[in-house]
This record gives sequence, structure tokens and C-alpha cells, in this order.
Amino acid sequence: MRVDIALQGPKSLEILLALGAEPATADRLRRLKWAGVMEGSLGGFDLVISRTGYTGERIAYELFVHPDRSVALWEALLKVGQPYGIKPVGLGARDSLRTEAGLPLYGHEMAGSLGLGVGDAGFGSYVKTYKPWFIGRSAFLEQERSRKGEVTRFRFDDKGVRMAHNGDPVVDRRGRVVGTVTSCAVDSEGYLLGQAYLEKKAAVEGTPIAVFQGAPKEAGKPPSEMKIGDRAVVPTSATVLRRFPAA
Repeated sequence: MRVDIALQGPKSLEILLALGAEPATADRLRRLKWAGVMEGSLGGFDLVISRTGYTGERIAYELFVHPDRSVALWEALLKVGQPYGIKPVGLGARDSLRTEAGLPLYGHEMAGSLGLGVGDAGFGSYVKTYKPWFIGRSAFLEQERSRKGEVTRFRFDDKGVRMAHNGDPVVDRRGRVVGTVTSCAVDSEGYLLGQAYLEKKAAVEGTPIAVFQGAPKEAGKPPSEMKIGDRAVVPTSATVLRRFPAA
């Protein structure tokens, strides 16, 4: 019986404290580490607070409140957050931020039509194969032995290009298909930035690639039959980025 409201960004701690809290609760909140969880009362709301989030922000909270109090908490946050420039946003904003941060989404960078595992998603180093009672160890190690690619980030070289979508083909400079787009959104500088599952040799920072956004099933006439005025489907240039942004 809890509703999750995410409050994330550099000012989120200040906004939370602006709700009002007993000194002991405020001190625990200030000392809460990344991925830590606590319970406390803020502004008269009994909350479970986790310092987590899916926007790439290091100062990020998810507030779990009883459904009967969720609307009141939402309104209270907007009120105390006005001096800090708080804005309500939806999943589109979350998707843009998590894509720029290189965070995977189930069905896109994990599992999905490509059947991507943890290593494919670029998180293999987080799997501790030495831990006891790891029933998935053999399956994971076999996946890693046979894995031929990895999800990485890319950014289009120019602004104002068409959006890429999950499943759009990615080619190298010679036109060979080397992967597929998994996510794409606008980054903080106004470029389209995405994630793609690429062959290992293509998933290297700085590698030039190109994307067929919304690639049509019918590509038109063969080049030998084309005449002046005909249109050809061409990919848009992009560059592979490092798997995750620099800290």
C-alpha cells in the first residue's frame, strides 16, 4: 500500500528538508548513502525514503507514501520546491535522462527481442561469480563465453536529425550492419543520444557508425535504376560514446 514519487536532481535534498523534519530525521537524511533506505516523517508524511533513482543523478530519492496521502505529498513537494525550480515530469523525461546516463530499460537494453543478458547490457562486472549459492553462475559464464556484442551509447553527429527507435539498424563506415538501436532520446545539449547493441569491435568509444532511422522495409529502386530526382535511403552519421558518462 505505497505510492512511489521520485524526487531527483541536485536540489532534491534541500526540497525534502524544506518539508520539515525533526533534527534526528533530518540528520539521518543528510547522511543517507546512495542506494540507502530509511523511514521517517517529513512535513507530517510517514515515508519510506530510498536514495535511488533512474535518471543518472547522484542526489536522487524515491518517496514511498500511503496512497491516501500521495496527492497531498505531491502538492506539498511542488509548493516547497517552487524556490528551487521544481518541475513535474513524466516518463518521457525519465527515459531521456536514463538513456543519457547509459541506464538500461527492460525490453530494450535487457532481455527483449534480442534476449540481452547482464553482460550484453554492459553490467557484467557487477556479477560476482565467486559468491556462494549463485545458481545462475554456469549460465552466466556460458553467456559471457559466447557473447559477441555489448550495449553502448552513441550520439548523432548533427542536431535536427530524425529520432532513432528500438530496432533501427546500425552500420559501420562500409555499410555493414554491426548492431541495432535499443533506445534514443534528446540529451542535455540538444543532440539525439541513444543506446545500441553493437558487435564488440564496433562498441569502442570514438568509432564512427551510422543509423537507418525508421528503416523502411522497401528501400526503393536499386541504385542502377535510379535517375535524377529519385530519393535514396541513407543512414545518419553518429559516433560511439563510452559505455557510461564520466563521473
